[in-house]
Amino acid sequence: MQTLFGTKENLQVAAVSCARDVFGDAVVRPARSAPRGAARVRALIERWIEYASVPLFPGGCFWAANLAGFDSRPGPVRDALFRSQHDWRDLIAAELRHAVDAEEIAQPDAGLAAFQLDAVLLAANTALRPGDEEVVDKVRLVTESFLVPPN
Repeated sequence: MQTLFGTKENLQVAAVSCARDVFGDAVVRPARSAPRGAARVRALIERWIEYASVPLFPGGCFWAANLAGFDSRPGPVRDALFRSQHDWRDLIAAELRHAVDAEEIAQPDAGLAAFQLDAVLLAANTALRPGDEEVVDKVRLVTESFLVPPN
């Protein structure tokens, strides 16, 4: 297989690209049917829970399973992994900002909230691997703590 891609690194970058497409099909695109804002954040998180619980990849969430292995290895593979992870956080932040602008929620810092939600999802992936199903309810509780309507 490596010969088709020329180098191991090209193969790895292609694998990241494929994983990104699978993630988009499993999580992002289905969530787009939910209204923008808080409902879409909930849909994204629910789709992520299913994606990591099934799981579609060995190790559950592709990003959670691979980021740590490349975080100190500069190059195109690490760049592709982190770009995808940042795009995911940016998507969550954009939906949170939309919810704030629509006065659905009172979260003042969408970027921070997206970072925190992503951290919870990464931790949940780790907990799901040995079968800790209770973590799913914890993810939902944390998500709802960011979706509190304004007073």
